[in-house]
Amino acid sequence: MFLIASAIFVSARVQGVRQDPIIGRWDLSITKGKRVSAGWLEVRASGLNTLVGRTMIGFGSARPVSNIIADPSGFHFEIPTQWESNTGTMNFEGHLIGGNIVGSIEGPVFGGSTVTGKRAPSLDVTGPVVWDRPEKLIGKNLEDHWIKTPGWIVEKGSLVNKNPRQDIVSSEKFTDFKAHLEFKYPEGSNSGIYLRGRYEVQIDDAFGLPADDEHIGGVYGLIQPRVNASKKPNEWQAIDITFVGRTVSVTLNGEKIIENQEIAGPTGGALDSDEAAPGPLKLQGDHGPIEFRNITIWRRKSNQ
Repeated sequence: MFLIASAIFVSARVQGVRQDPIIGRWDLSITKGKRVSAGWLEVRASGLNTLVGRTMIGFGSARPVSNIIADPSGFHFEIPTQWESNTGTMNFEGHLIGGNIVGSIEGPVFGGSTVTGKRAPSLDVTGPVVWDRPEKLIGKNLEDHWIKTPGWIVEKGSLVNKNPRQDIVSSEKFTDFKAHLEFKYPEGSNSGIYLRGRYEVQIDDAFGLPADDEHIGGVYGLIQPRVNASKKPNEWQAIDITFVGRTVSVTLNGEKIIENQEIAGPTGGALDSDEAAPGPLKLQGDHGPIEFRNITIWRRKSNQ
């Protein structure tokens, strides 16, 4: 009888934590003053009675969350420091209201923020992938395909940030696509390509370094490339990206480095967290000089 009672007790505990409504992926919007930043939260059960996960709050990459305390009144967890110079953790307090997250953050950086969240879409894609005609995204003038941004110009067929200070966003938005871009940067520079404006494929001067999700070709902080296939600075490089649903493949300089990997959520610097919506290409231009040429995109026909 004791063994039966113990089994029932353990089963109830396991079912309780594994059925908690906070479990799953959530797209977050973090509002502080007039600024709205993108984020996400992933929660899963670990063992008998512990909820763990990871989150991205506005900048940087996904951070681990070691212990999420949930009860009928709500849930809370601590967000560990990452790139911020402030010391101390941020504290997240939240509730589920009408199936959505409503919460707040206290502590450094995002202290005083309000947070709203909705369940992240799966973005599963069915049916054949058929590509439409290629579209060139560099014209004679910047405004032909890009939203005019200080510091960026079109020069000799290339898109160049002469005065690195801002990112640039395409005037067109995309859902599923494949893209080809060629780029060149000086020693020590850093840039990136944001897919739908939300998921950064990293570009940086990492020649000779081990492959890493925070270096060239990786989906920043989320997916590590198989190898580092980068060239030396000041050499033209080519990247090909296929992005369907939330599944990405990347080829750098002719080497397949990521193949059919799922992106968990937006990366730091995302324009928004509305993952179900189409979005632009965003090219990072605030970290260093970069030059792009031969930017070509193919849309998936079934999305039209």
